[in-house]
Amino acid sequence: MTFVPGLVLARRFHDEVLAPLLARRRPGLRYAAGLLDGGSELLGLDTARSTDHDWGPRALLLVDDPAEVAPLLRLLDAELPARFLDWPTRFRGGPEVRLGVADPAGERHGVQVAELGGWLRDRLGFDPRGGVGTADWLATPTQRLAELTGGAVFHDGLGGALHTVRARLAWYPDDVWRHVLAAAWARVAQAEHLVGRCAEVGDELGSRVVAAGVARDLMRLGLLLHRRWPPYAKWLGTVFAGLPAAGPVVAALVDALGPAGWADRQAGLVRALETVAGWTNDTGLAEAVDPTARPFHQRPFLVLDAGRFAAALRAGITDPVLRARPPLGAVDQYVDSVDVLTHPERVRRVAGALPPG
Repeated sequence: MTFVPGLVLARRFHDEVLAPLLARRRPGLRYAAGLLDGGSELLGLDTARSTDHDWGPRALLLVDDPAEVAPLLRLLDAELPARFLDWPTRFRGGPEVRLGVADPAGERHGVQVAELGGWLRDRLGFDPRGGVGTADWLATPTQRLAELTGGAVFHDGLGGALHTVRARLAWYPDDVWRHVLAAAWARVAQAEHLVGRCAEVGDELGSRVVAAGVARDLMRLGLLLHRRWPPYAKWLGTVFAGLPAAGPVVAALVDALGPAGWADRQAGLVRALETVAGWTNDTGLAEAVDPTARPFHQRPFLVLDAGRFAAALRAGITDPVLRARPPLGAVDQYVDSVDVLTHPERVRRVAGALPPG
């Protein structure tokens, strides 16, 4: 079977199979269709390696009447072809898998059918058609936002509802953006001086581990500063490196995380820190801050003193609700458990448990 990018395969599957089938068997059906529910293909990053699981001819079919879901599933189960472009249209695997492994003898097809509002609440914990509040933004992992605003819409026959949802989730309001960026810089401030201290006492492994954490935070920061939703760990480096301005930071972080000693690690981190600091000033979201590194107290290593950027961003927030919140940012800035972040009800309970101030 010849590899076809998953989004291309899914669009053709809709246009050449699903749409004609629905037009013939359910004329007049109001529905939206696309691919918005997870997978490397939503970011255009799938390869032939991706085809071994959770990949194949598939689509998301959304309706506005929940009573339509079961009949549509029965129709598709009975009438979808066994193969499309030589790929099986059925999948096998237990209920805990998202899609499973493509298998002509599989027990289910790859078309998810759901009522739009219920599907949105299942993916996000809320329905953006009713508005997106500050609490909603801060309780939604950026990976989910990348999925919902990435991927593709093949048909939007629900009065443009799917396009409306994607537009509302396109980016943070400015004050939420400031709050999230401030939290990101605060994370850097809490760790940047530890890289040198670990090295000073001979803990090269510890120094590298801390440097890697700072690098991860800088990459997420860089994406946020360029209005790109940071994806989860597998694709963070790839998506960051795709930013037009990322080249110098990528080179600096490669040096910082390479096999050389502490001096090269510090030099790489400083270059990366100063560049991302300059990007922060370029947004105009806060008063400009000097983006040059300086000594950490009287110690023989350099830091950006990143807390200065966090403070400047927080000073620019006018929303009293956000000003009163602890400077923790969005939920995936202080929680990294997959078993929390992939379950909206858990995410919202965690985010909602934070006391104000």
